[in-house]
Formats: sequence, structure tokens, C-alpha cells
Amino acid sequence: MKNTGLQDGKSPTELIDERIRELGDWRGEMLSRIRELIRKADSEVVEEWKWRGVPVWSHDGILCTGETYKSVVKMTFAKGASLPDPSKLFNSSLEGNTRRAIDIHEGEALDETALKALIQAAVALNQSKKKR
Repeated sequence: MKNTGLQDGKSPTELIDERIRELGDWRGEMLSRIRELIRKADSEVVEEWKWRGVPVWSHDGILCTGETYKSVVKMTFAKGASLPDPSKLFNSSLEGNTRRAIDIHEGEALDETALKALIQAAVALNQSKKKR
């Protein structure tokens, strides 16, 4: 896994670690779990910190973001509308032509196998676009 960019002398990985600690509740735990699954799904993932504080995971382009709100942790897949989702993980931002998101609420379980497959499909899509 790689890092790109520094902010305030900190790497994106350090900034994401800091965000997880700052949250200090189920949202931090969920963001940490999501991050772990992304890393397991793609050992070459790059962690970034964009748009004034949004964790981003990339591999030949953006895969997804990990946004945290009061009552939800949101994974937004940059090209989600083009990804197969047989397990129907996407439950938000369904109206657009490009992005798709997964809203995770407190107490909800992750289908880790399906999520890893979705991440791997996002990597494959990015790589297929790169080869053109």
C-alpha cells in the first residue's frame, strides 16, 4: 500500500489514522474496518486525503471514499454505476450515472466477502480503462 501527498507534514495514512481516533465511536471502528477490507482486497491500494479531509483509496484512479457523518459511514465508489453488484450493497446515490454509495448505519453488519469483490471489481475497471 502506498501513500500520496502530505498535509501539514502528515501523510494521508497518518491523517486517516487520526480521523479514526478522533471519531472515537462506532464510525471510527467502521471506517477502520472498511480500510482493512480495502487493504486486503487490494495490496497495491494508495491512500489519499482529498477535499479538505476525505479518506480516498485509489488504484489507477479513485476506487472509493470513506466519508463519515453523524449517523452514517458512507463508501462512495467513483465508478460504482459501472460495477457489478450482485449482493446489492449499493443503497445510496443510485440515481446518478457514475457514482454509487453504500451507507452503513450503526449496528449494521458488512458483507465482507461481497465488499471485497466490489473493491476488486473497481480495481479491475480502473485498470481496464488505463490500458486503452
